Amino acid sequence: MSGNEYEFTIKRKDDHGKVSYSDYSVPKDRISTVFEGLLYIKENLDQTLSMRYSCTMEICGSCAVEVNGKPKMACSTIASSLKTDKIRVEPIRHFDVIKDLVVDLDSFFDKYRKGLPYIIREDYGDYSSELLQTPEQFQKYEQYSMCIKCGLCMAACPIVGTDEDYLGPASLTAVLRYNLDSRDEGGKYRLEAIGTEEGTSRCHYAGECSEVCPKGVDPSSAIQKLRWQVFKHEISGLIRGRRK
Repeated sequence: MSGNEYEFTIKRKDDHGKVSYSDYSVPKDRISTVFEGLLYIKENLDQTLSMRYSCTMEICGSCAVEVNGKPKMACSTIASSLKTDKIRVEPIRHFDVIKDLVVDLDSFFDKYRKGLPYIIREDYGDYSSELLQTPEQFQKYEQYSMCIKCGLCMAACPIVGTDEDYLGPASLTAVLRYNLDSRDEGGKYRLEAIGTEEGTSRCHYAGECSEVCPKGVDPSSAIQKLRWQVFKHEISGLIRGRRK
């Protein structure tokens, strides 16, 4: 390898489940991001390389991988920022690998759905005008709505790695996002759905999820705020029970 090349080492898994590592030399003047390096490899050196991508601009969340041991978006990771010519790319942790850098995200979306991530109304759609919202009301949940469902927070979370039933930072952050939405009336249903041992109480507040989030969503902070909502909901339930 010359000083004008990056040495990419990619973790591979074939159709038979065999795991191996492949090395490739990529010209520095042909790429700027890790994703461009992977695409160069696929288009010029090894067409069998499997990876997932779509927008290439950190919007779709498809190209999540581990770069030199850290969960990152390949499309927004500048190769030169890694301060090394050796770049190791692996599939993100805590997910089953389908092939090479492609992981099975079914478990991610199964957990995401458990938090009821959509507007819930008690009026059954029986209203005469659109549901208006002020800029101030939008700002209350704007940060949490920026999640692109890339799975990096799940890959970084040590609890997800040891407890497959833990809902995880992405799902719990989505709960807060909709609970803070002024148009929503389904907060109690979400809090009941996640107020379990595998919900907010399972988080150990390691903060790794927020460290790797490419959009600044800050799932760690969201979970702590959600804990307070769960606590108040449980207390209210106890008070109602005593009154009965």
